[in-house]
Amino acid sequence: MRGVRWRRAVSQVGRSVAVWGVSTLTMLVLAGILPDFRLQSADGDSATTIAVTAAVGAGVFGVLSALVWPLLVRLLLLVPALVLGLLVFFLNGSLLLLALRLTPSGQSEAAPETAVIVAAVMSAVASATGGALAVRDDDAYRRRLYRLADRRRRGVPACPATPGTVFLQLDGVGHDVLVGAVDKGLMPTVATWLGGPSPEPGGPPRPGDDPRQGDDPRQGRKPDPRIRPTHRLTSWRTDWSSQTGASQLGILHGSNHDVPAFRWYEKDSQEVMVCNRPTSAAELQRRAVEHTADGGLLSADGASRGNLFSGGADEQALVLSIATRRRSRETRSRSGYFAYFSDPANAVRTALSFVAEVVREIAQSTRARLREDRPRVARGGLYPFVRAFATVVERDVVVAAVMGDMLAGRTAVYADLVAYDEVAHHSGPLGRDTEQVLGRLDRALALIGTVAEHAPRPYRIVVLSDHGQSPGETFRARYGLTLGDLVRAGCGLPVPRKAERTHSGAEARAAVRAALRRPVEEGGERHRPAGRRSEPIVLASGNLGLISFPDVPHRMSKEEIDARHPALLTTLANHPGIGFLLVRSEEHGGVVLGAYGAEIPLDRLDRNPGPLAVFGPGAADVVRRTHSFPHTADIMVNSFHDPADGEVLAFEEQIGSHGGLGGAQGRPFLLSPLALSAPVEDDEELAGAEHVHRVLARWLRESNGPQVPVQTAPEERAA
Repeated sequence: MRGVRWRRAVSQVGRSVAVWGVSTLTMLVLAGILPDFRLQSADGDSATTIAVTAAVGAGVFGVLSALVWPLLVRLLLLVPALVLGLLVFFLNGSLLLLALRLTPSGQSEAAPETAVIVAAVMSAVASATGGALAVRDDDAYRRRLYRLADRRRRGVPACPATPGTVFLQLDGVGHDVLVGAVDKGLMPTVATWLGGPSPEPGGPPRPGDDPRQGDDPRQGRKPDPRIRPTHRLTSWRTDWSSQTGASQLGILHGSNHDVPAFRWYEKDSQEVMVCNRPTSAAELQRRAVEHTADGGLLSADGASRGNLFSGGADEQALVLSIATRRRSRETRSRSGYFAYFSDPANAVRTALSFVAEVVREIAQSTRARLREDRPRVARGGLYPFVRAFATVVERDVVVAAVMGDMLAGRTAVYADLVAYDEVAHHSGPLGRDTEQVLGRLDRALALIGTVAEHAPRPYRIVVLSDHGQSPGETFRARYGLTLGDLVRAGCGLPVPRKAERTHSGAEARAAVRAALRRPVEEGGERHRPAGRRSEPIVLASGNLGLISFPDVPHRMSKEEIDARHPALLTTLANHPGIGFLLVRSEEHGGVVLGAYGAEIPLDRLDRNPGPLAVFGPGAADVVRRTHSFPHTADIMVNSFHDPADGEVLAFEEQIGSHGGLGGAQGRPFLLSPLALSAPVEDDEELAGAEHVHRVLARWLRESNGPQVPVQTAPEERAA
């Protein structure tokens, strides 16, 4: 035993000395390159003196980084993550200036801006060197994990031996996208969980493999019968509102009742609700808890990381619904910021990766513009920085937080990784840009899986998505006007001159004139509705549009809309870019409107789906459910959908969209360990986020985890 400990100590000292030596050499090289960085006096020193100065400076900088940096990060816990990431360079530079002042010669100096560069390079080189030396040292890796675990478990009772559960949400990754990525070899970790293949694209074949199989990583690989799967893959169907707000609220809190879209207008409060707005997220969470009388999926010993909602967790980091609260120990999770940024090497690596991602996005968008790719949306302005935050900073902080939760032995963890969703909106759900993101997400899953092997309790890792994404160009790109322009034209209101000259705008004006029996526009005059009525509010949620008339306190009926704007519903229903409308009817309660005068009451959709037929099974159910919501808009608009290629038309500037019905956006996935019971029976469909919540709650009970009360669904009580 003593011999093993001695070898470990020698190995650790050897790595520290190697890192120190590389840091010293890096400092000498930078002193020779950068004119404002000097390690000798003005009169000149011997090479030996300069080398000693560099060695002492590198050593002092390393000690200061280890001792002072965690204290600085602890003081900066209230600083937003993005700002803290940018401060990394300046704080590191300050530590280097202090280290140079503490060298024995006292003659070393550097300009402040140069100190920032030198400190960043030294931290990155030291981190890379230490990682390279320890990459094959399993004992060193385990010791580091155990030290982190011990630090997190201080003062915390010993965790139970029963399995914990980690739920990892890959935001926006559809079932078919995941299957395609596995077949192409882009996600080897997921492939291994499903029973193979495990080799990465381009890697050496297994003994006995057919050399003709898998030469092209895009051809896919056949499962290897020698690898036993550990997980099962199940697809599920979203609600009509196929977006993170509705799905995650239902998954974490068991109810997404009265969430008709990503954004909608509420007449009683005269406010626009937006799911990713902190005040709206807090209100939606409050309503869900009130509706279910259940604190949430994570209400007992849970952690929520990077989500819109807390799920009732005690530990929360980057959770939107608590962003408006006064920050305290309860609402500020150190595992989010401190545990990650307390390591200066981590902070510098994330900052450098952030810059690299910005450059990558600029290069990819420039290439798409030069090739004149179609469809395409603008990707300038702040978007490169938004993408870099989602794909680098958010990912790194959330993954580190999940690792900390596992090492601390928490019972249930739910984390959202938003990288794919953010990139797919602007680059499209299929293509090289998103494939690179999927590969990086797979590496995050591999890292979390490795940490699970060293956690103080066994863990079951469940991977799921909240929705998919459907491709297609934007409504405005195809028709030259927005949904708002079309609504205004159908109401006889002024529209921008550019939209007025489009074919759709001309048809809408003609429909208004015909409805009002005004066949000719005389003298360039425009019809104005009688009286001073407020204009309609038109909101977009992917390929789902919502039209509300704010001056009418109740949800308007079809008859009222026709009386007020005789051409509006006809204009919308007959437009080639619109699939169907949902409106309330005084005669039938609710009707679906389509082209060529189609008008089908909701209670007859099962016999005659009409315009809903192309949207597949289950469309009638989710439309009927949305119709029952108190805050459903006066007119619900779903875009055109081509089932042959899965295309929809987004009412927002997105070429990969979700939020309504049509295509892959409504088919996310659930990847669960075989140790857990099957999500549903073979003849049953996993439909709706609330159904997913009941499945996840059941799995927690199976693992003797938090006892989450599950309210019986209304349809089950009726049965």
